[in-house]
Amino acid sequence: MSTAPRKQIILAAYVGGVNEHTLWEHPDAGSQIEFDTFRQVAQTAERGRFDYFFLAEGLALRERAGRVFEHDIAGRPDTLAVLAALAAVTDHIGLVGTLNATFNEPYELARQLASLDHLSGGRAGWNVVTSWDAFTGQNFRRGGFLSRDQRYTRAEEFVGAVRALWDSWSEDAVVADKESGVFLADADAGTFARHGEQFDIEGRFTVPRSPQGHPIIVQAGVSPQGRDFASANSDLIFSPFHRLAEAREFYADIKARARAHGRNPDDLKIIPSTGFVLGDSKTDAQEKARHILEQQLSDRAVQVLIEQLWNRDLSAYDLDGPVPEIEPDPEAPPIIQGRAFIHQDRFDTVRRWRELAETRGLSIRGVVAEVSARADYIGTPEQVADELDSFIQNDGADGVVLGGHVTPGGIDEFVDRVVPLLQERGSLRTEYEATTLRGNLGLPIPGRAQALATTA
Repeated sequence: MSTAPRKQIILAAYVGGVNEHTLWEHPDAGSQIEFDTFRQVAQTAERGRFDYFFLAEGLALRERAGRVFEHDIAGRPDTLAVLAALAAVTDHIGLVGTLNATFNEPYELARQLASLDHLSGGRAGWNVVTSWDAFTGQNFRRGGFLSRDQRYTRAEEFVGAVRALWDSWSEDAVVADKESGVFLADADAGTFARHGEQFDIEGRFTVPRSPQGHPIIVQAGVSPQGRDFASANSDLIFSPFHRLAEAREFYADIKARARAHGRNPDDLKIIPSTGFVLGDSKTDAQEKARHILEQQLSDRAVQVLIEQLWNRDLSAYDLDGPVPEIEPDPEAPPIIQGRAFIHQDRFDTVRRWRELAETRGLSIRGVVAEVSARADYIGTPEQVADELDSFIQNDGADGVVLGGHVTPGGIDEFVDRVVPLLQERGSLRTEYEATTLRGNLGLPIPGRAQALATTA
C-alpha cells in the first residue's frame, strides 16, 4: 500500500526590526546593523538548508510621544544593498527583502529586484508591504495620501506593473556573440506600457528576464481584502496563526481563494513566523522560555504595547497593578508612531484584556505576557522536531520563518540540533535540489505569455 510523500518543510530565517522579542542586552547579542550579523545569520541558515533569508525593514524610526523607541534600530543599511552583499557570500539560500509598494515606483523597484536576481543567480524575493499613515509618508511627502482601502488598490496595480516589466523580455531576447558582443535578438525586448488609476508609464525596461522568470513575491494578508490580494498575487503568504485548528482554517481558506483565482493551490505556500526554546527536558525548556519572556517584556516594552492599544499616555499607571479602567481614545493623535497596529477593535480588545485580568487575577504586565507572541516550540530537540513536523504535515502551514531571541546566533541551536532530526524523518532536504529560490520552494517558473496576460 503506497503512502503519500511527506511534505517538505520550508524554512526561513529572519533578522527583524523594532520589536520586544529580541534580547538587546543579552551578553551574546551582537550588532543589528553591521554586515557580519546578516552574513552570520544567512550562512547559518544556508548550513541548515533553509530556503531563504528574510530581512524586515521599516521606513521610519518608530516613536512614542515624539521620542524614538529605545528598541528601534538606528543606522540599519538599505535592504537591497544588504541582500546584494549577501549574494556574494552565499551560494544557495534565497534572499528576500521587505520593500514598500506605497512609497516606491514600479520601474525602479522592478529594476532593482531583477538586478538582485541576476547577481544572486535567481535567489531574490520581494515581501510586498503597504503603508497609509502620514507619519511614514512624511519622509516621502505623501503623508496620508492613501486610505486603508486604496493601499491595496495601489499595491495590486504596482505588482501587476512590476510583473509586466519583468516579463517584457523573452527568454532568448539577449544573444551573446564573442566577436560582436551582446546584442538584442528581439527588437521589442523590454517595451512596456501600463495605464491605470495609479500608474501611467511606458518605455523600455533595461534588465533581461531573470534566471527564475521573476523573483518570488511574498505578502501578508489577514483581512478579507488582504487575503484576496495575497492569494491572487503572491507566491508565498505569511500566516499569523500558530495553533493548528485556526491555522488549518486559514490554510484552507487561502488555498480555496487561490483556486478561485484560477491558480494551482500548490503554487502558493503559507508560512507563519515562529520561535523556539530548546532544553534538556520539557521542564528545562519551559523554564528557559519563562526567563526569556520576562526579559522581553521590559517596562518600556509593556508600556509601548498598552499605550498603542489605549492611544493614551499611561506612564502614571503601575505596570504591576490593575488594567486601566479608562477607555481607549482612538480619535486622539497617535501616541505610538510607525508601529503596525494589529488590533481590529480597540474597545473589544480592551474588554477582553479586562476579562482576562479579572478571571486570572493578572496585572497589566501579566495580561501583556499572556497575549504577547511567544515561542511556539518549547522542549527537547526531539519534541520540537515532532511538534513542528506534525504542524506542517497536518496542513497548519507549508513551513515557518524562524527568528531567535538573540541576534545573530539565535538560530544556531536549531540548525545544529533540530535540523538533523527533521532530515532523518525525510521532512527536510539534506541538499539543495535547485539553483534558484523558486526551484527550491517547488514553485513553477511563470510562463512569459501567461504572466503578461494575467498582469494586463
